[in-house]
Parts: sequence; C-alpha cells; structure tokens
Amino acid sequence: MPTAKYLSEYFAIDILLRLFLFSLYGVFQLIPPFKRVIHPEEVWLYKNPVTASYCPIKILWEIVVVTPSATIFANYIFSKNRIDLIQAFLAFSLTLCLNGALTNILKVVVGRPRPDYYYRCFPTGEGHPQIEFCTGDINVVHEGLKSFPSGHSSIAFASLGFLSLYLAGKMHLFAPSGKGSTWKLLLFLCPLFSASLVAISRLCDYHHHWQDVLCGSILGFTICWLCYHNYYPSLQDEHCHLPWVQINKKQIKELTVKDI
Repeated sequence: MPTAKYLSEYFAIDILLRLFLFSLYGVFQLIPPFKRVIHPEEVWLYKNPVTASYCPIKILWEIVVVTPSATIFANYIFSKNRIDLIQAFLAFSLTLCLNGALTNILKVVVGRPRPDYYYRCFPTGEGHPQIEFCTGDINVVHEGLKSFPSGHSSIAFASLGFLSLYLAGKMHLFAPSGKGSTWKLLLFLCPLFSASLVAISRLCDYHHHWQDVLCGSILGFTICWLCYHNYYPSLQDEHCHLPWVQINKKQIKELTVKDI
C-alpha cells in the first residue's frame, strides 16, 4: 500500500505538472505566430468583416470553469466523498491545462489567418498588393494569425465534454443499471450541446474557418476523454461513479477478505 509520504509527493508532482502546462499556455499566448505566405488567389478567404465575439472570452471562461466546478462541489455535498472530490478536480484541472497548452502551441506553430485577417491588416480596407505588409495594430494582426485550431471550440469541448462524462459516470448512464433513462440522456447531452453552440458561434462571427472549429472540437473532446479516463473507469463499468483510486482500494479489501 502507498505510504502517506508517497501520496503527498505524487500529489505535489501532479500540481507542478499542471503549473508547467499552464505556464506553457501563458508563454505561447505571448509568442508571435508563424507568418505564412498568402497567395493572391486565397485572399478572399480572409476578407470577412471584423465583428465582436458572440461568446466573449470572459464569459466563456466563466462557463467552462464555474459550471463543472460547481457540479463537482454539488456532488461532494451529497456524497461526502472527499477522495472523489480531489480526483475529479485533478482530472478537470489536467483537462484545462493540457488543452490550453496544446491549443496555444498549435496556434503559434500553424499561424493560419482568421477569416477577418485582411481587415485586421488594413482597417481602412485599402491594402498593399502583398497582404503580408500590414498597417494595422501589431497585436490585432498577430491575433489574426491564430485561427487554427479554434480555442473557443477546444476549451468548450474540453470542459463541457468533461462535465458530460462526469455526469454520465455519476448517473451510471451507460452502465447496465442506468440504461433506458431519458432524463439522464438529456442531462448528459446538455453540456455537449452548449459546447457545440460555442463552437458554431465562431463561424457566425467570422473568427474561425470551419476546419478550425472542427479540429478544435475534436482536440478538446479527445483531451477531456483521456484525462477523465486517467482517473475514472469506463462509463460501462459498474463502479463508474468512483475514481480508480477507490476502486483499487475496494478490490484490495475484497481480496483480503477472501484470503481470510
């Protein structure tokens, strides 16, 4: 059995890794993106109007952080399961940090222009024959080269996708004991539908191309699936409401009783 010292060191390493991932997210937020060559025949792709985000980043962060966190705390109030509370937040924090780091790294490395890039470069609409010679604000121009993948889409599906998996596990939605319940299925789908609305909004406000949104959504959900199942079993498992740590302890106790 792991000692208390081992567990505390393991927990400390987990926290440090999350801080490292979060620092990567912050660093790549500041690094200028790769500036690719834009050919004359593709300029039309980037001449959409500059509009405000339908889902502002501040509101998005409130949704993706507060909603899952409140749900995890609400479950703790009823279950009084402190281990589950800690494991849930470890899984959720890893989801956010890993998704943020990977998304920002890809944005900087790829450097794909946004649909409104032309008017970020030339706010007056009068451009240089070579679009690379921008006259707009440098920060606005750099942000205009971070189209792929969509950060809104990836964070929405990472966070709200995690929430859907978390709810499915607690409700035993896909386990034999929980199948056939309409309200459970609808509750499971609500966060995913909300994430889809956030992703689609990025097409409507001309901040991303459809490929950016699709890949961002896939990236976000893939990360949340991996992080969730790193701490929790399959949703078809009879103990899917418990984290691996507690399931392993339970199995050890059962084996000990049998040996006696």
